[in-house]
Amino acid sequence: MRKLKLLLGIALIGIIAAVYFNYPKLNLISGYASKNMASSVYIAHRDPTDVTVDHDEMPLINLSDCEVSEADKSSTASVFGLMPRTSVYKEGLGAVLTNKEFPKHNFDIVPNRFIEKDTLPFPYGNQGIIDKILENVDYDKLEVAFVNAFNDPEQKTKSLLVVHKNQIIGERYIRGFSKDTKILGWSMTKSILATLYGILEFEGKIKMNDTPFSEEIRMKNPKGNITINHLLRMQSGLAWDENYFKISDVTKMLFLDSDMTLAQRNKNVIAAPTEVWNYSSGTTNLLSGILREQFATHQEYLDFPYKALIDKIGMNSMLLETDLSGNYILSSYGWATTRDWAKFGILYLNKGDWNGKRIFSESWSDYVAKPTINSNGTYGAHFWLNAEGKYEDIPTDLYSVNGFQGQRIFIIPSKDLVVVRTGTKEQTDEQFNTLLKEIIQSIR
Repeated sequence: MRKLKLLLGIALIGIIAAVYFNYPKLNLISGYASKNMASSVYIAHRDPTDVTVDHDEMPLINLSDCEVSEADKSSTASVFGLMPRTSVYKEGLGAVLTNKEFPKHNFDIVPNRFIEKDTLPFPYGNQGIIDKILENVDYDKLEVAFVNAFNDPEQKTKSLLVVHKNQIIGERYIRGFSKDTKILGWSMTKSILATLYGILEFEGKIKMNDTPFSEEIRMKNPKGNITINHLLRMQSGLAWDENYFKISDVTKMLFLDSDMTLAQRNKNVIAAPTEVWNYSSGTTNLLSGILREQFATHQEYLDFPYKALIDKIGMNSMLLETDLSGNYILSSYGWATTRDWAKFGILYLNKGDWNGKRIFSESWSDYVAKPTINSNGTYGAHFWLNAEGKYEDIPTDLYSVNGFQGQRIFIIPSKDLVVVRTGTKEQTDEQFNTLLKEIIQSIR
C-alpha cells in the first residue's frame, strides 16, 4: 500500500510539474488536438479512436483529452480539464478552431464546386487506373522500395504512390487508409497557393513584380519594396519565427488568430528583400489575404481555387479549410487523397498542360523550381529543390511539395516520375534519398 501511495504521489507530482511548465502552451495543445480531431473525423472520416492514437504519439499533444460531438459536428479538447478549445465543422469549409467570438456569418458562404462528368481513367479522371505493364519498369525492384517504406515501423508511412509516364506503377496504404482517404498535406498546401498565383499571372491579372501593399504603406514603410515574387520566395525581409515546438509566431497564428492573413502583414521589416531567406507560414497566409483582395466578392475568392485549379484537374477530393475570417489557410490546411495529390505533381511534370488544357504557362514550372537567393539551393517559389544535391543519389532537377510529418510530392522531370509519400513522422534526407534511389533503380 505504501509503495502504491508513493507511486501515485510521484505520478501526481509529475502531472503537476508537466502542467506548471507547459501551462502557457495549454491553449496551443488543446487547440491543435481539437482542430486535428474535428478535421480528421469530418473531412477524412477517420475513427476518433484512431486519431487519438496519433495524438498519443506526439509530445505534449498526448496530454490532451478530446471529445467529439456528432450533434453539432464539433470537437472539444482540453489538458487535464484546463484550456478547453472547440473546433466546429462546416461542409465545404472544413473545421475551424473557434475563439471566444465565433462569427458564424463568415460561414454562411461556401465555395461552389465545378466537378465535371468523370469518364476517364487516372490521372485525367477517376474511373480506375490504366493497368499496363511498362517494359522499362522492373516491378520486382520497385516492390523492394515499397517493402522497405512500409516494413520499417520507425518510418510510419501511411501511403506511397509512384507515377511514371502518367501511369501509376505502384500504390500502397496502411490499414485504415485507402485510395479514398483524404490526407492532410500540411505545408504541401503552400504549393497550391503558389499555383493560384501562377494561374493569375497566366491570365494576365497579376505580375510577380507587383507590390501588394498599399500606396500609403509604401510611402511610410519599407514594406512597399516587397513584391509578390519576394513573398513567394520567402525573402521579403519581414520578421517571423517558424517554430512548432514552442509559443512562436506560427503556433500563435494557427491556434489563436481569427484572421491568419494579418500575422505576417503586421510584422516589422528586419532586412531588405532578398537579403535573407526565412521560411514562413505567415507569408503564405499573407499571400492568401492578398489573393482575396484580387476579387470583388468573398464568393469569388472562395470559388477561385476550385474553379481555376482543383476541380479543373479532377482533384475533386480536395478541401481547403478557412480561418474564422473566411480566409483560406493555405499555409497548412489542404486535404486530398493520395491520388489527387499525385495529380498535382503530374500537372507540374507536364508543365501546366492537363490533357490538352493549359492551367498555367509552361515557364511557371521553371519559375517555381529556380533556386532562391540565400536558400542554399533548397527552395524555389513555394516549392523545395534538390538543386545542390541535398538528395545525393537523385537528379538535381527534382523539386518537391513538402509538408509536416513527411508529406511529400516529389517531381523528377528527367525520370518522368512523380512520387507521393504520406506519413505520421518526418523523414531524414537520407531516408528520402534511399526511397527515391530504390524507386529510380527500378526504371531502366
